Amino acid sequence: MSPTSKTTNNLLRSRNRLIGTALVGCSVFALTACSSDSDGNSKSADTPSSSSKSVAPSNTADPDAEQKAAVLKVYNAMTAEETKAYQRADVKGTDLEKYASLDALGKIRNDVALMKEAGTVVRGGVQHDAEVTGINLTAKVPEAKLKDCVDLSKYETYDTKAKKVIPLPTSQPLRYYATATAQRWDGRWIVTDVDTQGGSKC
Repeated sequence: MSPTSKTTNNLLRSRNRLIGTALVGCSVFALTACSSDSDGNSKSADTPSSSSKSVAPSNTADPDAEQKAAVLKVYNAMTAEETKAYQRADVKGTDLEKYASLDALGKIRNDVALMKEAGTVVRGGVQHDAEVTGINLTAKVPEAKLKDCVDLSKYETYDTKAKKVIPLPTSQPLRYYATATAQRWDGRWIVTDVDTQGGSKC
């Protein structure tokens, strides 16, 4: 296996922790769709707004709906910023610190370091379809669990030195589930962990 291929596989496992790192990706993750020029420089397109859902009658409404929506907003914002970082192999100029804890941000920075070493950037985009699967607002530190269907069908790893796309490993599913955890610190939600390893196909 070539060094570049080995690094790519490591990155995929790393994000197949968030980006794909899979490297990855557009998003947490929704994510913004991206386009790229021949040198691997990426441009972000506007993220389609989520379709609104009708509000259920008050007697049947989810009492946690507002907080769940806040969790999803933060998760999606983080993945969008993560995408920017992977597209340029640099966290500078992103707002990741607003949405990710130091632990979660550390994983992204590690992915970016691997990408810089390999001379790769992300093109295309990782699509996300996340939902809050559980939330505990009475805990000392309120916490929420998320499940995200990650779609790599439009994702590409681009070798900026060789000027070519590096194919995904044949064993890499194009759609799989990732999980994440968010906690509410000082009245605001923040993503504290993302795990994309070993997720089942979706």
